[in-house]
Amino acid sequence: MPPVKTVPPGSVPAGDVNTRDDLYKIVTRVNFVIVPVTVKDNDGHLVDGLAPKDFTVFEDGRKQDLKLFISDPIPLSAAIVLDIGMPDTAVQKINETYPALAGAFSPYDEVSLYTYSSTVSQVTDFSAAGEKLTGVLNRMKLERGRNNGAPVMNGPLGPQGPTINGIPVERPGAQPNIAPPKDVRVLNDALLRAALDLSKRDRARRKIIFIISDGREYGSKVSYSDVMKVLLSREIQVYAVGVEASAIPIYSKLEKFHLPHYGYGDILPRYAKATGGEVFSEFNRDNIEIAYTRATGDARNQYTLGYTTRATPSSAYRDIEVRVARPGLKISAKAGYYPLPAAR
Repeated sequence: MPPVKTVPPGSVPAGDVNTRDDLYKIVTRVNFVIVPVTVKDNDGHLVDGLAPKDFTVFEDGRKQDLKLFISDPIPLSAAIVLDIGMPDTAVQKINETYPALAGAFSPYDEVSLYTYSSTVSQVTDFSAAGEKLTGVLNRMKLERGRNNGAPVMNGPLGPQGPTINGIPVERPGAQPNIAPPKDVRVLNDALLRAALDLSKRDRARRKIIFIISDGREYGSKVSYSDVMKVLLSREIQVYAVGVEASAIPIYSKLEKFHLPHYGYGDILPRYAKATGGEVFSEFNRDNIEIAYTRATGDARNQYTLGYTTRATPSSAYRDIEVRVARPGLKISAKAGYYPLPAAR
């Protein structure tokens, strides 16, 4: 790799500094680690003009020598994941924001669309953002969420079937089933499906999963740790717009308590923090639409740092810490990674 130039972006000809094309040169270097970094001020605005000398990267506590520094915007490979298992009022609110969602992506981005509730479906394969994405999202406006009412426990419409005096007709002597129906929401499965598809995309693009959900997870075949291994070994970041109950400030604390048959609801912040992404928790339509632009803008305009790890080849998790030599700035970067095995 060429030596790192400690100059602010745009101050010298493009040929004298790292550019996005340099990412192509490291495709086969399994010991080369790429770390996208978002830097914001106290007001939440992106900070530009930083140079390689302003950054320090540590892997498992050891300082690393930067070999790559890119401050130019990078086009996105984005997997949009829509939670259609939310209450219908939430789904309808999100349906109204789809024009803003399509407009949050540039013509240079490529986007694929997924939906999930009790199962995961890929609506479209990866293609350039534009009229095709707009058309698909327009058709998605017909999607409906689940019934908003309280679950029916008994009576003629109950889950146990027809009864007489509380006793099932077809099974005399059996006790009626009074357990509420399980709200299956396979968030983990949806993220894994999107991550596996993203892992096949061009490495010179920033790979993100953009999920719109209330954060409920229950019934997935894969665990949080399984999904994290894929995300952190394939350099994929998770950005989320948390809606409905997940947008309540105190909700994240309450949801740390696991309720049987109801799963977990605090999982989105964990995914975002570990991968260097962010969760935007919003209630109303206007703020949700603003969150789309903020999320894609943050992902596209990150600093890209790269170094060659000197760690002994293994599949063990490795911690990453990024520091900026300027006080008062907020740094977002992935907390670590899992090395990919060497190609045979």
